[in-house]
Amino acid sequence: MKRNWIGYLFISPWLIGFACFTAFPFVASILLSFCRYDVVSPPTWVGLANYEVLFSEDPRFWHALGNTLFYAAVAVPLGLAAALGLALLLSLELRGISVYRTIFFLPSIVPAVATSVVFVWILNPQIGLVNGLLEVFGVRGPAWLQDERWAMWSLILMSVWGAGGTVIVYLAGLKDIPSSLYEAALVDGAGTWARTRHITLPMLTPITFFNLIMGVIHASQYFTQAYIMTQGGPADSTLFYALYLFLRAWRYLDMGYASAMAWVLFLIVAGVTWALFKTHRRWVHYE
Repeated sequence: MKRNWIGYLFISPWLIGFACFTAFPFVASILLSFCRYDVVSPPTWVGLANYEVLFSEDPRFWHALGNTLFYAAVAVPLGLAAALGLALLLSLELRGISVYRTIFFLPSIVPAVATSVVFVWILNPQIGLVNGLLEVFGVRGPAWLQDERWAMWSLILMSVWGAGGTVIVYLAGLKDIPSSLYEAALVDGAGTWARTRHITLPMLTPITFFNLIMGVIHASQYFTQAYIMTQGGPADSTLFYALYLFLRAWRYLDMGYASAMAWVLFLIVAGVTWALFKTHRRWVHYE
């Protein structure tokens, strides 16, 4: 018994931190979602009023949700495809391949704020690097972040640039595939594409499933880049759900409404994750 109490004593800082900064805010947000609360005055119980306004009287909520779903539907598959392609290339045993692996991994460890500031300059329509390169080929580049038709696509393409973490996970999965499978396929006369299609891709489906789940969760919380680079503009074309939630909470001090938004997002993400888990047995192949 004494050893148990010593163990609890050692983990008590974590337990206290979890209780104060995770468990209590979690429970408080449920209660606040049924209240009108502006931080200054005490919470006032309003029942389901926040949810009613959210679904029936707030067009920006639906616009932000649509932007987030579009971003997730495009950026997540595009990032997975790019990461898988790079992982296949970086798995080749070539001279200096470790240097290339390091180069492609570096963008994923650069802070999001620093990356956003750099891309604001790169995508500048007048002095940006991208439009400067396009002019060399006689192409007039768009305004990118200042154009509502291109702002969302700019952020999507930027997300592919930071796929290094996913590449590393795929590389680990590639190293885990038994070489005997490839040797047997070579004996049967299978070419490169056949080996990739019938061995590599099926054996990587557990890794793809993991990256898909993480990508969906990350896309639903997309905030930092949009906040720094576009502030949700132009014309709300990059108003993501998490950004709108932040604005309702800290610009308008509508904490009750923001709590309701947070729980709606939680239920959406939980529902999508549940649906993916229900279908994964059809396409995920375990050893």
